[in-house]
Amino acid sequence: MLNVHNLTVSFAGSDLFSGITFKLNKGDRIGLIGKNGAGKSTLLKVLSKDVETSGGTMAFEKDVRMGFLRQDIDFVEGRTILEEAYQAFTEIKEIEVKLEKINEQLATRTDYESEEYTKLIHDLTDLTERYELLGGYNYQGDTEKILQGLGFQRDDFDKLTDTFSGGWRMRIELAKLLLQDNDILLLDEPTNHLDIESIIWLENFLKSYSGAIVLVSHDKMFLDNVTNRTIEISLGQIYDYKKPYSEFLLLRGEIKEKQLQAQKNQEKEIKAKQQLIDKFRAKASKSAMAQSLIKQLDKVERIEVDGDDNATMNIRFAISKEPGKIVVEAEKMCKSYGDKHVLENVDLLIERNSRIAFVGQNGQGKSTLAKMMVGDIPFEGHLKLGHNVEIGYFAQNQSEHLPPEETVLEIMENAATDSNRARVRDMLGSFLFGGDAADKKAKVLSGGERNRLALCKLLLAPFNVLIMDEPTNHLDIASKNVLKQALKKFDGTLIIVSHDRDFLQGLTDTVYGFKDKVIKEYLGDIDYFLEEHKLENLREAEKKTKVVVKKEPKKEAYKLSREDEKELKQLKNKLSKVERSISDIEKEISNMDAKLAEDYEKTSAEPTFFEKYQAKKDSLDKLMEDWSELDDQVNAYNS
Repeated sequence: MLNVHNLTVSFAGSDLFSGITFKLNKGDRIGLIGKNGAGKSTLLKVLSKDVETSGGTMAFEKDVRMGFLRQDIDFVEGRTILEEAYQAFTEIKEIEVKLEKINEQLATRTDYESEEYTKLIHDLTDLTERYELLGGYNYQGDTEKILQGLGFQRDDFDKLTDTFSGGWRMRIELAKLLLQDNDILLLDEPTNHLDIESIIWLENFLKSYSGAIVLVSHDKMFLDNVTNRTIEISLGQIYDYKKPYSEFLLLRGEIKEKQLQAQKNQEKEIKAKQQLIDKFRAKASKSAMAQSLIKQLDKVERIEVDGDDNATMNIRFAISKEPGKIVVEAEKMCKSYGDKHVLENVDLLIERNSRIAFVGQNGQGKSTLAKMMVGDIPFEGHLKLGHNVEIGYFAQNQSEHLPPEETVLEIMENAATDSNRARVRDMLGSFLFGGDAADKKAKVLSGGERNRLALCKLLLAPFNVLIMDEPTNHLDIASKNVLKQALKKFDGTLIIVSHDRDFLQGLTDTVYGFKDKVIKEYLGDIDYFLEEHKLENLREAEKKTKVVVKKEPKKEAYKLSREDEKELKQLKNKLSKVERSISDIEKEISNMDAKLAEDYEKTSAEPTFFEKYQAKKDSLDKLMEDWSELDDQVNAYNS
């Protein structure tokens, strides 16, 4: 589909790429990776012909169609969402106009025997056939299906695009690309602004996409689930691996070891030749030999190895003081924006050291509830914070509100107190703002730098409850990993809003699912939430749990006391953990059974195999007894 040969791109006399060559075939789904500034987005712009090359060639197959999801989009004002999405069907819309004109003429003309009338009939037939071939009778249904897959409701279709945020407008642009039936898709951070449901929907769409895809993303799980090939840009060269991201990392480590060894051997040879040159240069009889060696050294192509970027954030979220057992207690909380009801009759009881993830489509009230809990917005109902509770809050758009004309250091010093002002420079160093970086103005910082600064600023105030709304926006994979490890070590209460499944894995033990103004509690992490419903698409999960979410009034229902509710919640947590342990140990026993079946003699010869096997069986029996006892206790409350 595309041959790139000896491609070079230069800026200000310096090569960003030099002589790179690769081929893009049908069915390739390439993850384009590299350090910040390596040129990933630039390469996409080169492939889309938005940026000119300095050398080399790009050969496309005849009539190949290419779509590019850019980060900067510009819509025509006054169009509805549907009208904007229909712009994907340029030829279909042109044919519709022509068909309408022909039909108007046929309705008014009476010269049925004339050549002009006959020509109109022929044109009508040709255009109708072309219209059907292009999918003219299906495109409206396809458009609605893809818009809904990306999170839009039917009620949104007739609203003007001007009324939607940049994130939602990006979804419209993505929908147009997916509708165009392109042969090649170039996607620059396609999961930005998407919720988990839409990300999973997009994954499934791209996995079945028949063309070629080149994408840049900081979403590790998305890369693993979608791509089958990885191209790394490093030191102006590319390294091409027929592996998805996680498998590439393992392979890359092995290759880098070999590169380092080759570099080391080359350096030894160069050093030895240099010593000979220095030795022979002083002797007239050996000067010719010295010159020969110098020429040899000049021709040597030095092996370069891109060093690992070991500059990572050093984050530690310390707990300020021990709060009471209950940190947040709320009853019948409601929030509306005009006629739009976002949350209704929300009851919450959050205990100390809880680790909760807020999950759901955009617009379902996750960020709204976070703002209600920290007192940022008014609401109806009652909310009470527990004894000694101190909340640290990271807002979704926090980095956007940094004063643009102030430097990094000034922003921190202005937010500091007398007790921590002396530590500001050390804190900035931990967040990679050492030296001159502290004197940068906020307006010149990248998205990732702004996020790091907002995180650093958060640590200036004490807290024991941490509420974070999309903290991984603009962070690269390495920075997300550092943040995740810091949050794992945080001893306080964590409430996090995120659409990044890899980031959420193992970070929380409870998920609150937001849907249709109601919050549903799932006692497990994001993997448990997906596994519980035995599918990868959260939207299907919501359909299956829809009946459970709706609270039907009971005329004579027994109301549990607050203490009983707490005890029941603890029992359900224990029951859930036991169920997961049973599932894990059953898998281990199954693996051991398979091992025995595969090679009984070799396996049975292992000294402690049968001891371990019996121990697993005993553990399973004990867990089943525990499960039965806990299940009886839970049922006793519900009866």
